[in-house]
Amino acid sequence: MKTTDTQSTATLLRPFTSFFKLEAAGGILLLICAVVALIWANTPFASAYYALWETTVTMGAGSLVISKPLLLWINDGLMAIFFFLVGLEIKREVLTGELASPKKAALALAGALGGMVAPALIYVAFNAGTPTISGWGIPMATDIAFALGVLALMGKRAPLALKVFLTALAIVDDLGAVLVIAFFYTSKLSFVALGIGGVFLLALIIANRTGVYRPAVYVILGIGLWVAFLKSGVHATIAGVLLAMTIPARRRIDAPDFLEDSKHFLDIFSRDVKPGKTEPTADQRAAVHSLEEACEHIETPLLRMEHALHGWVAFLIMPLFALANAGVALGGNLGDAFTNSVTLGIIFGLFFGKQIGVTGFAWVAVKLGWAELPEGMTWRHIYSVSFLCGIGFTMSLFIANLAFVDAAVLDSAKVGILVASVIAGVAGWLMLSRTTPSSS
Repeated sequence: MKTTDTQSTATLLRPFTSFFKLEAAGGILLLICAVVALIWANTPFASAYYALWETTVTMGAGSLVISKPLLLWINDGLMAIFFFLVGLEIKREVLTGELASPKKAALALAGALGGMVAPALIYVAFNAGTPTISGWGIPMATDIAFALGVLALMGKRAPLALKVFLTALAIVDDLGAVLVIAFFYTSKLSFVALGIGGVFLLALIIANRTGVYRPAVYVILGIGLWVAFLKSGVHATIAGVLLAMTIPARRRIDAPDFLEDSKHFLDIFSRDVKPGKTEPTADQRAAVHSLEEACEHIETPLLRMEHALHGWVAFLIMPLFALANAGVALGGNLGDAFTNSVTLGIIFGLFFGKQIGVTGFAWVAVKLGWAELPEGMTWRHIYSVSFLCGIGFTMSLFIANLAFVDAAVLDSAKVGILVASVIAGVAGWLMLSRTTPSSS
């Protein structure tokens, strides 16, 4: 009986463990690209680095043409796909994952809320009354790929419950970052373009409600939504999240029907299996196609899209974003960066703010009876994870690009993000390396 229970648990956790391994591997590639960008921007070839990202790329035909520098195609275009994946993850977690039940979600929600509030307040304390206060959203972010990458180095010292907690917390944190971008980092609005975007969004909702499951329909309407948002003044990446919310999360057939249909199709296929005969018959081909369709129907479009995109996002989009955005010319101004309020606000916000916010809010939630520590986790685990939450990198860089126009201020912000992320990652690793290995 115990073996059966263990096998059932392993089966249930398999999608999560696959996700964790993919994110951890992507984090390593992300780190490599960030280091390459930083080195490249501080070599005699730095001009080539900046020129590359300023290259104008034009797409479209006729009157519908979009011309933007390569950097903006990455930040506004490819990152919309990243945010689409974030939206899919949020929807899945809310429907069936760690955020599905209030009791299970409470600890992650409390930690994420504290991890956003405390860093923002610390940044504001450093920059109150100055134009740079607009960067208050930068230290609120957590980079899930880097954080899980560090956690992966711990092996059994990091119980599975802790990995699930960090993933859920980072997903809630991503949702908070999306809302901050939507409400506080939006430029002047074009209500005509926004209205067109609303039409595309309505069409997507109707497609969902009427049972349209073909991904092509959502892709075409999603591109229209993205273009409309790009022209509206609302950051185009928000279109990715909104699109994700409309992707069907219902299966077309249930497990018993799938099992019965699969057996029927395999029976048909087996009838024409004969020794020495290699080419399938017409009935066998029909059975195979029907079985493929049944396999599609048993899995939700949301899960299929999430699975299809994870590799592209982890191993192409995020590393490319890091390569394009992590390059900052340190030069002789590095010392000055550590004396200005932007850099200090980000470093203190990410490093100390995350510790105070994540641990403090989680502790209060448990003491009030709103949440409970999962089995196998201790407060030392929670505190160690609060350090890892200080790895802001991808999201922090993204928000910094929205918050600051001045190149010098943006460079100071990037220095703060890179320094804080390195310190937080190393500190989290040291804390976890001193914890008792998990027996799970």
